[in-house]
Amino acid sequence: MLSKENSDHSTIANEGSKTGRRELLVAIGMTLGSGCIEEAQSLVSRDRPEQISISIKTLPADADPWAIRIARFLTEQLNAVGIAAQVEPMDRVELRRDILLNQSFDCYIACHPGFRDPDILRTLLHSRFGTEAGWQNPFGYANLRVDKLLAAQQRQSGQQRMETLRELQLAIARDQPFTVIAFPDEIRAIRTNRFAGWSNQESVHTLLGYLSVRSRGSSDQRLRMTLQDSRPTENLNPLSVEYRYNGTILDLLYDPVGRWINGRVRPWLAKSWDWQSSTDNLVAEINLRDGLWWHDNTALTANDVAFTYEFLKDTTLGTQESPVPSPRFREGSSIIKSVKPIDKYSLRVNFGTNNRAVGRQALTIPVLPKHIWRSKHKQAKIAGLQTDSAATKALIWNNMQPVGSGPFQFHNVEHRQSLTLKRFDRHFLAHTSKDYDLTSESEYIERYAGGVKFKQLQFLIVPSAAAATKLILNGEADGTATSVTASEVRNIGHAEDVELFIDESLSMYHLGFNTRKAPFSNVRFRRSVAQLLDKAFLVQNVFGGYAEPGTSPLARHDSLAPELRWTGTDSELPFPGENGNLNVAKAKAAFKDAGYRYTKNGKLLRR
Repeated sequence: MLSKENSDHSTIANEGSKTGRRELLVAIGMTLGSGCIEEAQSLVSRDRPEQISISIKTLPADADPWAIRIARFLTEQLNAVGIAAQVEPMDRVELRRDILLNQSFDCYIACHPGFRDPDILRTLLHSRFGTEAGWQNPFGYANLRVDKLLAAQQRQSGQQRMETLRELQLAIARDQPFTVIAFPDEIRAIRTNRFAGWSNQESVHTLLGYLSVRSRGSSDQRLRMTLQDSRPTENLNPLSVEYRYNGTILDLLYDPVGRWINGRVRPWLAKSWDWQSSTDNLVAEINLRDGLWWHDNTALTANDVAFTYEFLKDTTLGTQESPVPSPRFREGSSIIKSVKPIDKYSLRVNFGTNNRAVGRQALTIPVLPKHIWRSKHKQAKIAGLQTDSAATKALIWNNMQPVGSGPFQFHNVEHRQSLTLKRFDRHFLAHTSKDYDLTSESEYIERYAGGVKFKQLQFLIVPSAAAATKLILNGEADGTATSVTASEVRNIGHAEDVELFIDESLSMYHLGFNTRKAPFSNVRFRRSVAQLLDKAFLVQNVFGGYAEPGTSPLARHDSLAPELRWTGTDSELPFPGENGNLNVAKAKAAFKDAGYRYTKNGKLLRR
């Protein structure tokens, strides 16, 4: 919304006074008739250029202290170059609905959960996904050359794929549909007097991290973790994109066919899989473990796996005119061509790729119980959804009594207070011993033999990192599930029986642009805005040094383009200034070169 100063065009060179325009419009209206008055108004107002005004949507400080500080920094730089910018803090659900469902934003600052495999870029940026909900191209970005590269890397491997990914990253850096800012470290506090075994190989707040933990006393103890996000106490639907972030809690409740372990996708619900080589598309025969169970004591079979992939591709199950895919897990479900059960515990999967790494990624989708979800195919309306996109009950159901097959099952919830899960004693890990007959693909299972080694896992909802730290120091919690801020490190480091765990994260803070609308539809304008972010300065002054600046979304992947490695400055769009201090004249020159003009008092005008 423009301020009074911004809406006052008396300082902008234009022809005629306001009174003159009003009289002219009346005259035109009398001549043309009321049916043409809007068109006449548009023609007359063409000589009234307006200052560019944008909002930056993000989370408030209590929800994400890093994002809003980045947004405020950018706002200061934008105002300095003559753009009327303002920060618009929103709660988590509202922000995600605006970005991922309604596409109602100018730009935003947020944290993306990151990339384990580069193929996730395909659904994030390919133009065919620009009309879908979720992290499917929320930017509305379209570039045919990028589309071609995204399709090509999916079917390539080895050095050929690496070269395609290099070209892809350079194209993204050039076009800036979003701007990579930094990859934060995860800083967590852990009490060591009640529980041991915290893994140095896995991040604390992951399924494998929790499976590594054991009680120092009775196995009936409750592990208490602080969480700075109340959404899991309101919605436990794995398909609800606005309620999910990194999916850890859902990982505890739902098992996939394969799971990421030590940088590779390994069999999980699967006992093994066999790949059939092909010059066209991959085919895999998957053999499930015997004796798999859902939390309601219903047997889990190959029919559930086949149903899951069918359902995620079309949650209407073919009952509506057009498919309604799940907005989550789209990158995996979109490459599955067909799934057919062979018998109760085996099935055949046909992929739309011949790249095994991409195919394995599709096997990490959580499996859903057919007997619970097949009734959720009917049409429904998502509250707050402004688009005409169809939805089904599966996408709006809060699923607060979830039935999964994971090592933990739902126990109870207190709205915005706590969520408690309990050990699932029929999980396959609970019946796996050290002398289990292991295959070459599942030797890692031995590490987690016996399953969960404590009775309950409780997440305590807290408003801030400071509140989380206080509970840890007082002995009222055993660990922080949400990363705390750098300002808490000193307090944690000096506490008795408390350790700091610092992990590199795949998560990526970024500035996202809505390329569907001006001025962000102009690539040169996006680049001019992107250069206003002094990433090195932000890492030190926002993240306290506990982050790594980046230029590519694959900065923490082995396929990072050499030209985009961080060497102290952004190789594509270096900040026009030093130590957070903007060289305004140099920054303004970029906007002028992009074809924009300024008023005498320094306001940047719409073209």
